Amino acid sequence: MLGHFRARHLRGGVVGLLGLAALLLLVLISPVDAREIQSVEARVSKVLDGDTFTLKGLSRRIRVWGLDAPEWNHPGGSAATATMRAMIAGKTLHCDLRDLDRYGRLVMQCFLPDGRDIAAEMIRIGVATEYCRYSRGYYGTC
Repeated sequence: MLGHFRARHLRGGVVGLLGLAALLLLVLISPVDAREIQSVEARVSKVLDGDTFTLKGLSRRIRVWGLDAPEWNHPGGSAATATMRAMIAGKTLHCDLRDLDRYGRLVMQCFLPDGRDIAAEMIRIGVATEYCRYSRGYYGTC
């Protein structure tokens, strides 16, 4: 009886672990493998906040490298989000991969069609600051 109990629960545990592993793989693997992306040129599909957006054709969110904007629900967040939306909504951007963050977002340095750096513009306008921990003074405000 005890042997049957152990075998049944062991089988359930193994099946559960395999199911969990399969689910994790589905979450982590997107149609475009992040390791294969070095740069991309695509149209903005959605602005999420002052430093995060999505591009058509990519399932992962883009986190703007070197930029620290307040969250949409914090003081200054709605202004940062509105500025980012006005600047990039519907435009085709050129973005270069810099890193992957702990949330699986692509951390990219992105440029408007006229060549302006999005982070530099947001910092210049004053709705966001340079994320000095990662940019190490690239934009000259650290």
